[in-house]
Amino acid sequence: MKPARLTLPILALALLAGCSKPHSESSSSAAGLPSVKVQTSTVNFEEVPAITEVTGTVRPVQRAIIAAKVMGVIGDMPVTLGQRVKAGDLLISISAGEISARVQQAKSQLNQVQRDLERERDLLTKSASTADMVKNLEDRFGMTQAMVNEAEVMLGYTSVLAPFDGVVARKMVNAGDLAAPGMPLLEVEGLSSFQIEANVPDSIASKLAGGALVSVDVPAAGLSFSGKIVELSSSSDAFARNVLAKISVPEGLAVRSGQFARVQLSGAPEKALLVPSAAISTLGQMERVFINREGRAVLRLVKTGAVHGARVEVLSGLGEADQVVVNPPVGLQEGQILEVQP
Repeated sequence: MKPARLTLPILALALLAGCSKPHSESSSSAAGLPSVKVQTSTVNFEEVPAITEVTGTVRPVQRAIIAAKVMGVIGDMPVTLGQRVKAGDLLISISAGEISARVQQAKSQLNQVQRDLERERDLLTKSASTADMVKNLEDRFGMTQAMVNEAEVMLGYTSVLAPFDGVVARKMVNAGDLAAPGMPLLEVEGLSSFQIEANVPDSIASKLAGGALVSVDVPAAGLSFSGKIVELSSSSDAFARNVLAKISVPEGLAVRSGQFARVQLSGAPEKALLVPSAAISTLGQMERVFINREGRAVLRLVKTGAVHGARVEVLSGLGEADQVVVNPPVGLQEGQILEVQP
């Protein structure tokens, strides 16, 4: 039984020796490498503006959803999706025969009243009519004239015209569909001026003011610019707790309606741990840095945050006063001797 008791300590020693072997080999391999000359930067906490990023959408300043004012069958649509139009161009023609008939009927009544009025006026000069009769016919003539004007206005609604220069952004109907009052037919968007519509959290909106400049990125167009807050809603969405803000887009920039945008809003300054962006290297999805620890390279995995010019915020993995290696040489290994250059 005694030999069996001695085997347990022997196995434990063997396992410890096996676990320590790779570490010793790593240290010896790094020790065998030549020293490298590097430059370092000391990590410190600094005050930076708190940046909150919200998403937005590019929208034209001029935008109109055109609806029908009369009921009828859509007869002609001489425009196509994406077509540019000028103010006053015909967009849709609505066939409404009953309105045309109403115009003819009102004009016929007007002609009859006009003849009666002229006759009574002539008789009044011959003392064969009365002033009351003439007055009644004059009132009837005015009422009939108003009926003609109303019918002609309704007839004008059968021709839907472009309200301004722009482009046909959406078509909700086709030729042959039945149009009804209030029914959306087309959407026309302007081409000259654009703005960014973004929903800003309540906590940030209270610190914003009209006319303030914010940073905007439109990735699809490859654009970054400063835009001015031109409108800021005074009410908040009761469900999302957001406030609608509209940000101007400088004239001449090639943006399109509906494009995605990122808006960066500055808040109160806060402390952050900053390192040079050149000290961060990536391996797959991992971000890492080398620090100088007693003249040797030590590898650290880090998590980065906001970028501030040539420096980046480190959220975890480093501490204040750590010395990071800037532009680490290719092939630098943990444990390798460092020669820090001024």
